[in-house]
Amino acid sequence: MIERLSKRALQKILGGQVKEEATCIVKFYSNNCHYCHALKDEYETIAGNNEGLEFYAFNIDDYPQVQKVMNFRGVPTISLIKTGTAAPKIRVIKDPETPNKKTYYTSSYIQTFIDKEKK
Repeated sequence: MIERLSKRALQKILGGQVKEEATCIVKFYSNNCHYCHALKDEYETIAGNNEGLEFYAFNIDDYPQVQKVMNFRGVPTISLIKTGTAAPKIRVIKDPETPNKKTYYTSSYIQTFIDKEKK
């Protein structure tokens, strides 16, 4: 299941205020992004295939500065955040060399990122 994050909840995660250890995958999206909408079903499938991880979605229109805070440009963007410490581990997926014409990222590209970074 994918939960939508509020600005406040995201700021708590990024600020190290979540004391519970968790590995969070966050898809950053915008309502007017066709890639973001096309990626929705694939992201839900990935979430269903990865037990033990927390999956979220965050609308950057709620907090446009998040792109600067997390050092990414544009959507969709996927990040992995490990909570439970004062300085959470934050990783942002790199742009693919050859973006998918429909979804930008492929499922396998996202899964490879998750598998590498969750360790």
